[in-house]
Amino acid sequence: MTPRQVARAFSGLLLALLVAVLSSTIVSNALPTILADLDGSQSQYTWVVTATLLASTASTPIWGKLSDLFSKKLLYQLSIVIFTAGSVLGGISQSMPELIAFRAVQGLGMGGLQALIQVVIAAMISPRDRGRYSGYIGAVFALATVSGPLLGGLIVDSPLGWRWCFWITVPVAVLAFIVLGRTLHLPVLKQQVKIDWLGATLLVGGVSLLLIWISLAGGSFGWWSWSTLLYVLGGVATLALAVFVESRVSDPVVPLRLFRGRTFTLAVIGSLSVGTAMFGGAVFLGQYYQLARGYSPTHAGLMTIPLMLGLFLSSTVAGQVISRTGRTKPWMIGGAVLLVASLFLLSTIDHGTNLVLMGGYLALLGLGVGALMQNLVLVVQNTVAMKDMGSSSSVVTFFRTLGGSAGVSALGALLAAKVSDHVASALAALGIHGGTGGSGGSLNLGALPEPIQSIVRAAYGDSIGSVFFAGGIIAVATLVAVLFIKEVPLRRSIDLTTEEPAATPVPGANVSGVVSTPSGRPIAGAALTLTDPAGHQVARAVTGEDGHYELAAPPNSGYVLIASAGRFQPSATALAVNGQTVRRDVTMTGAGGLSGVVRSRAGHPVGGATLVLTDYRGEVVASVVTGGDGWYHVDDLPGGTYTVTVAAAGHRPSATQLSTVDGEESAHDVELDSAAELTGVVRSGRLGVPVPEARVSLVDPAGEVVAVTTTDAEGRYRFTDVPEGDYTLVTSGFAPVSAPLAVSAGHAVSRDVELGATA
Repeated sequence: MTPRQVARAFSGLLLALLVAVLSSTIVSNALPTILADLDGSQSQYTWVVTATLLASTASTPIWGKLSDLFSKKLLYQLSIVIFTAGSVLGGISQSMPELIAFRAVQGLGMGGLQALIQVVIAAMISPRDRGRYSGYIGAVFALATVSGPLLGGLIVDSPLGWRWCFWITVPVAVLAFIVLGRTLHLPVLKQQVKIDWLGATLLVGGVSLLLIWISLAGGSFGWWSWSTLLYVLGGVATLALAVFVESRVSDPVVPLRLFRGRTFTLAVIGSLSVGTAMFGGAVFLGQYYQLARGYSPTHAGLMTIPLMLGLFLSSTVAGQVISRTGRTKPWMIGGAVLLVASLFLLSTIDHGTNLVLMGGYLALLGLGVGALMQNLVLVVQNTVAMKDMGSSSSVVTFFRTLGGSAGVSALGALLAAKVSDHVASALAALGIHGGTGGSGGSLNLGALPEPIQSIVRAAYGDSIGSVFFAGGIIAVATLVAVLFIKEVPLRRSIDLTTEEPAATPVPGANVSGVVSTPSGRPIAGAALTLTDPAGHQVARAVTGEDGHYELAAPPNSGYVLIASAGRFQPSATALAVNGQTVRRDVTMTGAGGLSGVVRSRAGHPVGGATLVLTDYRGEVVASVVTGGDGWYHVDDLPGGTYTVTVAAAGHRPSATQLSTVDGEESAHDVELDSAAELTGVVRSGRLGVPVPEARVSLVDPAGEVVAVTTTDAEGRYRFTDVPEGDYTLVTSGFAPVSAPLAVSAGHAVSRDVELGATA
């Protein structure tokens, strides 16, 4: 894909990602209001978030595996459709179980949106350039996280109500679907489809059992009880069975062989920890500001701006610098240090903490997460081949979201227990003894008496520090993992250049040819990749100045020859090698450009001129309007012969023919001759009324008729595009009348005519 095509497709990907992230952040500030309206409890508050993260976790590796088998574009659009359906259904929920179920549907789509964006980018952009794009992804995360709580708060406080928090993302999702349908064009390699459904089911089932145990323990049953034993043993046994299945199937949903790589394993550990700290710590901020500090949803959203600004700055700056230097580890170490430090600082807050100081802590947290989140995926993509790009990217995202799911459940249970203890202690101090409702207590504080409201608010404020403290301990694992990651400079190629051992070339079995444009011009620097039926790279070469390439391949097998180069469209061709040299020339169509300046004969730029390109069939290929400096530019123009027509007010139209070359930028300046406009009215000399259908001719000094027109019903005539010079205006209809006149270039001339009586 050309750089312009990549930019267009990337905009669609960012729109879809914006919708996915916005759906989580826009609801976070609305949750206290939603739970009060639907009579929800603290444990249900946790599961509204956990259901989405768990469904996203479950579907992430499946989406990644499907992307190695099917069209990435169709899969991304399918994930948008599923996500949109969940959003619409979530807005019509009438109870907490319904809301949790529909949030799970949202999570299925969100898993695809978050996992596939990394896979699609990896298929379009090399790791060295990918750092810059990862920075843009981080910026979108920051934008959605900044605007989400604010937008959610405004919606909740407005007459629209909390249900529009789910519906407002639907138009953006539809727009992303349309943009991707028109802009994303990636080659699809057909492969045999094998999905490890059993492994995925066991993996998600084991995790779900452990998360359900964490959520219910201490409330529905004791931490040390037969129920705990059953949940824990069931979860561990299911996960052990999942590992066994993954080690035996041919196409596992989580390829265990990837964990043999040190970088991959450490990145997974780091992602698991950062997900726990990021999701688990940040998801309770809205609850803290609204329940503990008594702020409105809108005000609570404003209080999280320091966190999002830090995330925005860190991810954007890190992405730009990494693309130029190729180094990721310094940024990840710095981000991990800031993450740990900020979480421990946030562990000191209570219901009376200075909000300016807390804003500083949140800014540090944003800086740390921004430098870590996307770069952990980037270092993994830099060390795996293209055939494993979908699986590896989705596995890292899988464990990050898994960490978030576990973090929300575990830290939510911790918060509920701490709140229950603080409330019980405060009530006991007032001489009131009895149960506090545990984690199942209602979050509708408005239904409580004023003294009890104050106690509950203080309990939430004093308990939130424990959540961040636990997150800080977990984040230490991220710091340790990042420290031991071996830094490998980011490569500039999309795929690894090393060949698979099983695909050792056999001398004498060669594939060769010339890569050229449709006009026959050789293309230098084109990359040719030969893959076997399993998608493994067999050989790779780059064309020379003459466009020639040569690849060695084992005989008696079928292959796919993939060609890619700069601004040219990639191509894929199937071929068979039978032990003899195979000649296969490749023709690549490309998109060049045309630019230039439109000037007058006096050398002045002509702004507002319309330039139209037509092909040999007369079909309009492109049309642009010049800027104030007369400059124009036409993008994505295939090589060929075109007619360039330029028209501008006060100038004579110009038409010239030119030829362009595939993939190259062409220049063409245009000079326009100035022209004038001649108008007037023909009237009867005796009656003074306009004369319709009178014939008006413009004659030059040589007696040649330059132009002829007929007056309209009001007696008006008009000549445009009149060159500078002296003319005679001849009018007939009554007795003919002729009158000399002079026309100056660039000026409008008006001349009325009176006709005599009819002869």
